[in-house]
Amino acid sequence: MNKNFQIIFFTIATLISASTIFAADKSNPDVLRIAILPDENASELIKQNKKLQLYLEDRLDKKIELVVTTDYSSMIEAMRFGRLELAYFGALSYVMAKQKAEIESFAAQMKKGSIMYHGVIIANNESGIDTISDIKGKHMSYGDPASTSSHLIPRAHLLTNANLDIDDYIPHYLGAHDAVAMNVQNGNSDAGGLSKKIFEHLVERELVSLDKVKVIAVSDPFPNYPWTMQSSLNPELKEKIKTAFYELDDPEITIPLKADGFLPVTDADYDIVRDTRTLLGMD
Repeated sequence: MNKNFQIIFFTIATLISASTIFAADKSNPDVLRIAILPDENASELIKQNKKLQLYLEDRLDKKIELVVTTDYSSMIEAMRFGRLELAYFGALSYVMAKQKAEIESFAAQMKKGSIMYHGVIIANNESGIDTISDIKGKHMSYGDPASTSSHLIPRAHLLTNANLDIDDYIPHYLGAHDAVAMNVQNGNSDAGGLSKKIFEHLVERELVSLDKVKVIAVSDPFPNYPWTMQSSLNPELKEKIKTAFYELDDPEITIPLKADGFLPVTDADYDIVRDTRTLLGMD
């Protein structure tokens, strides 16, 4: 065999072998990078979910790295470019990520046997707002533009129940649900929208006082936060991940995730989110 040909053949074979190994590692990596939705303070989320990290390390026999991105868009892009293996999205951010990334939903937050949840619209007690119609011309706070219960749900509720579109009040985007609640409580915004369960959690922790803030509307039910994974993961690993979440029943792990457990879901469960997004012209 010609010496130059031997060198070329060896080089190609080496590259093919290396790429095969890389692909295998990518589908079944030693470290799983898991993102938690940045809907509250990042350091608090990491601390609250330490036991989830330890549980998954034990069940999956892999090192788990918890990640909280700076915002929802960063989380979507990280999933798109393969910098995460799993992500705990909100319903809207999942729908947006699904348009860009080869991912699949497999489990959703379950509370009292249901995977549905609600958003709330709150108002400062001294704002002069008693009903959602009173928000016209006032300052209205949302979380992240890609948030379901801190943007999509309350914004749609205002449109369909009070005929208030985004131009009928002064919107502010604060990034996280807790920031919305605190902003309304402090009087920097007249009203705001956020997840009902997060609002109740803030009240329970005495970070928000019902002496200063009131709930003026509760939304229709929407499908809850989905756990998602890269479609390219090894099928056996995917099944182990699903089983780990479906069998998760430790309150010390589920309570920080505001859940009783997790139930199976499919992409079709989030079609209502797509329809609402179209209603608001957010496609």
